Order: sequence, then C-alpha cells, then structure tokens
Amino acid sequence: MINAEFQTNRRPLPIGIQTFRRLREKGCYYVDKTPLIRQMIEEGDFYFLSRPRRFGKSLLVDTLQELFEGNEPLFRGLDIHPHWDWSVRYPVIRLTLDGIVSTPEELENRIGNQLYKIEQAFDLTSLPSVHSAADRLENVLYFLHQTTGQQVVVLVDEYDKPVLDLLEDSDKARVNRDRLRDIYSILKSSQKYIRFVFVTGITMFSKTSFSSGLNNLTNISLSPRYATICGYTDQDLDTVFAPELEGLDRDKIRIWYNGYHWLGTEKLYNPHDILHLFDMREFRAHWFKSGVPSYLYRLLEDNQVSPMQLENRVVNASSVSKFELDQFSHEALLFQSGYLTIKEKEVKKDNILYHLDYPNYEVQRSFNLGFAEHLTRRGKEVAATGEDLIQALGENNFSVFMEKIQDLLAEFPHTWYDTANLGDYESWYASLLYLCFRTTQVDLKAEEVTKHGRSDMVLLHENQVFILELKMVDNKTGLEKGLDSAIAQIREKGYAQKYRSRKEPIHLIGMVFGKKERDLLDIRVEVL
Repeated sequence: MINAEFQTNRRPLPIGIQTFRRLREKGCYYVDKTPLIRQMIEEGDFYFLSRPRRFGKSLLVDTLQELFEGNEPLFRGLDIHPHWDWSVRYPVIRLTLDGIVSTPEELENRIGNQLYKIEQAFDLTSLPSVHSAADRLENVLYFLHQTTGQQVVVLVDEYDKPVLDLLEDSDKARVNRDRLRDIYSILKSSQKYIRFVFVTGITMFSKTSFSSGLNNLTNISLSPRYATICGYTDQDLDTVFAPELEGLDRDKIRIWYNGYHWLGTEKLYNPHDILHLFDMREFRAHWFKSGVPSYLYRLLEDNQVSPMQLENRVVNASSVSKFELDQFSHEALLFQSGYLTIKEKEVKKDNILYHLDYPNYEVQRSFNLGFAEHLTRRGKEVAATGEDLIQALGENNFSVFMEKIQDLLAEFPHTWYDTANLGDYESWYASLLYLCFRTTQVDLKAEEVTKHGRSDMVLLHENQVFILELKMVDNKTGLEKGLDSAIAQIREKGYAQKYRSRKEPIHLIGMVFGKKERDLLDIRVEVL
C-alpha cells in the first residue's frame, strides 16, 4: 500500500550523488541511515563494511565525514540530530582508493596526494619529510591530534580496489596488497590518536591477508543489526519514494530488483537500480550494465564451472566471508560482488551454511545472458531461443521445442565445440539449455536434489510441470537406448514425486544429443 502522504511530495532523484552535502542542499530523496550510524558509533570505534559496487558505500562514508566535522545544518530533521554533540568537531582523514592504480608507485602517489590536501587544510606544512605513504599517514595522525586536541576520524573508501583491479596479474596485486597492508597497519599502531575508523570495500579479505593492518576492525558486513545500513527496503520505497511509484508495477519492481540479503530481517534493493528506474521509468539491467563482470566469466570458464552450478549453492559460511589472493572460491567472489546473495542460513551442529542464489531477476537474467555471450558469442540468439522454448512448452508444441534447440546449435561452427571449456559434452549442452531458460522469467529448478538423485532441470510454467533429463550418445545408433534411459531415470529416481500434489500435468522429457552429430537427435515426452 502506497502512503498517500508522500504522493505529491516529489523530490530530485540523487542519481550519481555521493556527497551528503549536495544531496541535502538539493533537497533530494534521502533514506535516513543515521539511526544505524548512531548505533554504530555508540557501540564501537573500528568498523569494516563490505557491499557490492554502487550500493551507497561512498555516500555513507561522506555522511560520516560531515557528521564528525560537525556540519549540523545538513542533519536537521534526521534521527541523529538531537542526539549529537554539535559543539565538537573532529579532524577527519578520508582516503578514497577508487580509480585505476596499476603500480605501487601510483598507489603511493594517490594516497600521498590525499594526505597532502589534509596537511594543507590543517596547516601541517612543516611536518617531517618521510618517504612512504604509511609514514606520512602516521605523522598526519599524530600532528592532527596534537594541533586540534581531538582524536582523529579515519575513513577509507574502496580499500581493496588497488588489489581487485589487478586480480588477473597476481604478482602486481600482491605487491599492492602488501603496500596497503603497511598503510593500514598504522591504524592499529596509532589507536590512541583515533576516535573512529570506518573502512569500506567489496571484498572481505581475510585478516591474514592484511595482517595487523585490518585485524582490529569489527566486520559488520554480515551483522543482522547493520544489514540495512546501505540499500533500500520495501518500506523505504513505499514511504520515502512513494511519489515515484505511480505508473509502475509494484510487484514487478520486487521481482526485478529486490532480494539482496545480509542476514537481516529484510531484503534490499540496490539504490542504483531504483533511482534509474524512477528516472527512466523502464525496467532495465541498470546496475548490471554499469560494470559487466568479464573477469568473473573468465574465472568460471577457466575453472570449468557450469552456470548451472551457481544457483542454490550450499556453502560453508567461512568460504564466502573471506577472500585470499592465492586461494579463493568463485562463490566468495560472486557473493561479495553482488551476483549471488544469501537466500537462507542453515545451522547444522557446529557448522553454519549459506544457501546462495541470484538476488533478483535483473541479476539472474543479465548474468546468464552475459555468460552466454562470453561462452558462445551468441548471447542474443540464446535469449531469443529461451523465449521461443518457453512458449513452445506452454503450448505443448514439443516439435517446435526441438526445432528451436536444433536451430540454435546450428549457429555454432563445429570448430567451436573443440575449444569449448565446460567439461564434457553433456555438461555443455545442459549449460547451454540452462542459459536459454535463465534469460527468461520461467520458474526453473536446476539440478534439483531428491532422495534418489539429482534431476537435470524442472520447469514450472503455465500450470504445468516439465522435467528434463539430458543424455549423450556417441551416435544415432544409441538413440533409442538413450531415450529409454532418460525417461526411466526420471521415473526410477522419483523426480516427479514432489510435484504430484500440484495436480498439474507433469511432462517427462527425455533429450538425447549425439556426440558425433553435435546436435539434438530426438526427444521423447510422456505425461503423468
């Protein structure tokens, strides 16, 4: 239900605005995060937060800077205003590490330039000359405290970007990591001069990666209490942004963009998506297109990870809450980058397990469409085929269903199969068919586990159930045996059992591909 109070109070959309002052002075929409900011400051001093790109981290950092610098007018009307001592102004060191930093020298210069501006602002021009950014930071911390009489606030935004940008060059990434470790270690050794530290980034590098540099930070990335400190909730959309909802399908907004979850009670929207939706009034992959994950596609391909293996992954909590340069799981990188999210937390004795899946339709469709383009160079054809296949299934036109798959396979030159890198042929065909379906909104269950086995795919569509089992044969002489085997496996393994209560037609579809022919040879359909 849209709150009528907000219907006529339209405001400027803060698209691309990462500075709190500009947002407030322009009268933009603002979701008040100061209750959580106040709670965080009252409860501790040193914090770390991981969130995907364009999720509001930089605005949060800027809000903290304005707060500690005592810019009271900007906070009038917000929750924190009557609870803050505006007579105290803290000196703030803010380091922003976005932008391209390819070498340790560039990293030193970037940090050095930011520290130079702080030195100028506080008239610390006579500091002792030092060679490294770490030593310079140590000096600035000490002399800021001495000259102002206040402890210093340190804010670091995108702390990991100089490393993430070089993941494909591990030697350079490691050098930048070590240089950053030296810099961050100052934050621990200079604690007596520091009032508050807040560090943001995408990845949750393990504490051993940055050694003593970051191991004194409280990681609130998966704290239920701070789950909504970045991003928008459903309530935010229905209250703060209520004037923008007119003319938009509210349920469609949820399907397309809601679903990020960091163990709190609510799911979240990426602000980049919502603001661009309200501006353009069109459902598009706004966030995804702002940074295509080419490196992730190469990583998955090199490790022969099928796209079918990404959804509904059950992993140990520790495997996604840390990141190592020399050893990391693709689930960790996908989760921390925002392409997977936690759908469910499960506790088994002493183990905590996370069920990972795509956060929403935008990410599901876009990631798989991009993966299809990366693997096949025919992403548009894959998407078009997906729509055709869903329509054919809904109409029970299985001859067209088969023809559309054969037409798509005919698009690939035979030489391409020899270079495909997704394991065996059956895995490749299953992955291609999965990618076709995942570019649509069909309800798809991939590799669903039963008591007796794991089905290839189950689709729920048009009040019908379609259970697909794929088989590979060397040539056409094994066709009939392959079809018999596919249908028999669906029956014997009980793949249909859990769907009988739906009282809907259940189609058992056996599909046989020929290794020699490199094509779909035939399908067989039986109805329960």
